[in-house]
Amino acid sequence: MNVREPDLRRTWLFGPGADVAAHERMLASSADVVIVDFEDSTPQARRDEARGLIGALRGRIRDVGALAAVRINSLETEGPTDLGAAMPAHPEVIAYPMARSAEEMRALHRLLDEWEGRTGTPSGSTEILPVCETALGVADVRAIAAGSPRIRCALLGTEDLAADLCAERRPDADELDYARRRFVLECRAAGIEPIDAPYTFGDTEGAVREARFARRLGYRCKSVVQPEHVQAINAALTPSEEEVRHALSMIEAFEAARARGEDRALVDGLWVEVPTYRGARRLVERARRLGGR
Repeated sequence: MNVREPDLRRTWLFGPGADVAAHERMLASSADVVIVDFEDSTPQARRDEARGLIGALRGRIRDVGALAAVRINSLETEGPTDLGAAMPAHPEVIAYPMARSAEEMRALHRLLDEWEGRTGTPSGSTEILPVCETALGVADVRAIAAGSPRIRCALLGTEDLAADLCAERRPDADELDYARRRFVLECRAAGIEPIDAPYTFGDTEGAVREARFARRLGYRCKSVVQPEHVQAINAALTPSEEEVRHALSMIEAFEAARARGEDRALVDGLWVEVPTYRGARRLVERARRLGGR
């Protein structure tokens, strides 16, 4: 499986930059992308320590087959210093917090151009991941995505977004339902891959339930804050053998119907028409691309 393809990056695991014990759990988690967080997960007093660890940690992330991302602080605060530590380690992705505008993305794009030149990194290869965790960020994600061709995905936040909305957080996340639905729509319209918000409560059952619901909405990727949730979420975002068998039966029935000159086929009480047929083919192809991961 090539996790460089955005839709195959099922799990994006956030973890603190300066906590060595947490690094071990992150590396053992089976996450498709590991996000080393220089922002909220790392107290300001320990950020220099985190910056000093990123080089070795980047290599270990690569060794377990994951992509490496670094969430920096804003460019108005410690972001430039964070880039100075992160870019020599050649992360695949730079995540930007509280993304609000295309202007921010353009400024970060220019800095990455400079750092790629200094570090011998292929030009344009470092992705930008806007983390949309304010009302403005969610509402303007299409404009944000237009700020740089480096943007292939965008991530929906939870806690900061809920605070910005004056919402009351609950495990069922009903208070974020509209934002979750709008975000996937806006990202698809922008031609980028939406990454669902993290489940920030402790139970794995709730994390799986939320991942399955997000998948129904059109998400193929989800952010994670607890390493023990990763494998279960990966499974929830991967077509099961039963789902693949059912999709294959729909494909076979529809193609047989078309060969007979009919416009649709009935499978288990469901009329399979062109959109359903395409969805079944997409599911089978996704299962193939994910392989055994």
